[in-house]
Amino acid sequence: MASLPSLETTAIPGLVVVRLDRRDDDRGFFKENWQREKMLAIGLPDFGPVQNNVSFNGDRGVTRGIHTEPWDKFISLATGRIFGAWVDMRQGETFGATFTLEMDTAVAVFVPRGVGNSYQVLEDATAYTYLVNEHWRPGVAYPALALDDPNAAIAWPIPLTEAIISEKDQNNPTLDPSTAMAPKKTLIVGALGQLGRALHAAHPDADRVDLFTGEGVTALDLTDSEAVAAWPWHEYAVVLNAAAYTAVDAAETTEGRVAAWAANATGPATLARLAREHAFTLVHYSSEYVFDGTAALDPGHTEDEPLSPLGVYAQSKAAGDLAVGLAPRHYLLRTSWVIGEGNNFVRTMRGLAEKGVSPSVVDDQVGRLTFTGELVRATQHLLESAAAFGTYNVSNGGAAMSWREIAQAVFERSGRSADDVSGTTTATYAEGVLAQGKPFAPRPLNSAMSLEKIRATGFEAEDALVALDRYLAD
Repeated sequence: MASLPSLETTAIPGLVVVRLDRRDDDRGFFKENWQREKMLAIGLPDFGPVQNNVSFNGDRGVTRGIHTEPWDKFISLATGRIFGAWVDMRQGETFGATFTLEMDTAVAVFVPRGVGNSYQVLEDATAYTYLVNEHWRPGVAYPALALDDPNAAIAWPIPLTEAIISEKDQNNPTLDPSTAMAPKKTLIVGALGQLGRALHAAHPDADRVDLFTGEGVTALDLTDSEAVAAWPWHEYAVVLNAAAYTAVDAAETTEGRVAAWAANATGPATLARLAREHAFTLVHYSSEYVFDGTAALDPGHTEDEPLSPLGVYAQSKAAGDLAVGLAPRHYLLRTSWVIGEGNNFVRTMRGLAEKGVSPSVVDDQVGRLTFTGELVRATQHLLESAAAFGTYNVSNGGAAMSWREIAQAVFERSGRSADDVSGTTTATYAEGVLAQGKPFAPRPLNSAMSLEKIRATGFEAEDALVALDRYLAD
């Protein structure tokens, strides 16, 4: 059985050389040109090739490039030898950096998106083969570079005056920072919600979509197949899905049930499919409502606990979780009791405190607040640290508290007494709501989640009361 190939880094970030295990005998040779499991084991990205091309070169001296396609490539040779040359054409500090290498059939190179690729044939009948992770699309323009660019200063073994070069490649421009390839973009789905707005503050250059238009926000309905098909998903490296139907009680109605499943299940399933097709990283935000709240308070709900949703909202969120789990590159962040810009429990309690009202608040539901800033910080951490893909619980830290205890903390910070907030049970509160003819969804009594998994990646959650002080001060 063939052994593992080896990997060598270069001066161009992401451009790596792979030494293949070629087995030679008197008949010829055998090699595993691309074996996904082994390539991942040596550190290559799981770039998801969708097309294999072969460029046959009949004569020594054929020279092709320098072409900067907007996709990743894994290049190797079936026969012959080449002199390969690569130039970093991406925006950034390494723009213009070069790397050259003589290759035979025992060598391969992974070329990341935005790195200019070229080669010169050193033997007749050389077959150059490459895998790419996007299909060629008509009308796509990308930077090219002159083979004799003085800044790149590539030392071609066969002088270009003696080489065989296409007319197009003879007229490529010289190095120009203004044509540098920008990185793929970030897309925020559900940009008008409280989490979407917080994500935009952290990603000011991101594209933004929601069901309705807003300033800088484009309308996109993920249940509209034609609109989804027309959207340029290939332009994105990361899609942050903050869209959700969160009206827990209204989800129990006929109209609410349809809307909840559309936003919380169908939308995420569509994004998971697109993530598979376009190789972007999908970040999706879910809820502790996917559990029935019967877990022990310590450690709380864990990421691998079986799903046990109670109401329609919870069931639709659980369905979305299952769908997102099918995306190869995904972070599913389960969170609880989200507080951000807009109407929320903390703002309501602050308003009641200021108006002199003394509310009755449930004291048998226990969990932790999650401020949108903490969700954004956890998202950035997972993306930037390249943590393992999968599901992570995210909330603020500190001791789990009841809704009544949180209301009391808000009252105390508003100059009122904690005793001004009385307690009641969820069952009693539900009776009052139902008596008014309004829908009421079942709630998990324990919403506390274990934070050990994300802590193991190096993320420490900020205490919820510290975040609450800052929120109220702002």
